[in-house]
Amino acid sequence: MCNELSAAGTVAYTRLDPQPPPENAYWKGHDRSEKGAVYGVHCPGQQGARTVWIADGQAPDAAPVIDPEAVARRAAASMKLTGPAVASPRAAGTYVVGMPMWMWATPSPNTTGPISESATAGGRHRHRDREGHHRAMGDGRRHHRHLQRPRHPYTPDRGKSMSPDCGHLYERTAHDKPGEKYRGTATATWAITWTAPALGDEGTFTETRQTAWTARVGEVQVVN
Repeated sequence: MCNELSAAGTVAYTRLDPQPPPENAYWKGHDRSEKGAVYGVHCPGQQGARTVWIADGQAPDAAPVIDPEAVARRAAASMKLTGPAVASPRAAGTYVVGMPMWMWATPSPNTTGPISESATAGGRHRHRDREGHHRAMGDGRRHHRHLQRPRHPYTPDRGKSMSPDCGHLYERTAHDKPGEKYRGTATATWAITWTAPALGDEGTFTETRQTAWTARVGEVQVVN
């Protein structure tokens, strides 16, 4: 319930008065007929409601200590979240200075979400996430979009228009050397929300995943 950092401080246990109603999840599967009570737990440096059921005569610090966020992070790891599946720019493609470049990613649960997972350790924990992403273009500029599912692939009827979702326009070739490519990254930021009903606890944290990409950008030579 308190993580290793807060364990170095003084953890305070306070018997709840009045005790929660019988149907409340704070009882952790126990009931009023058992000799024990629900205590609130204060972890130094942490916020949020944390509770534990402690049997009469048991020292509070001997009560089971569970860090629900640690369990949530293990569940998040099992999701196998990945960086954006970059569909454009294509490594084999050739792009032109001064022409709009459309950028998009192929959606899937592991790259754009939403996705959920659960794990058990003294209670059940569920996790749901959403994804936003940004791209570093290799020329010093960045694009950021809060897109759960990046869409709008380029089609010929779009002509020279800019992407309505995520696009870029290069003003020069990469390093002014023939054959050189811009090298960029697409980074997904996953906002993960977790709940532990049996512990009466919840919270959020973020995970990031990154995908590298390259783009060959050339110039159109006009001869009079």
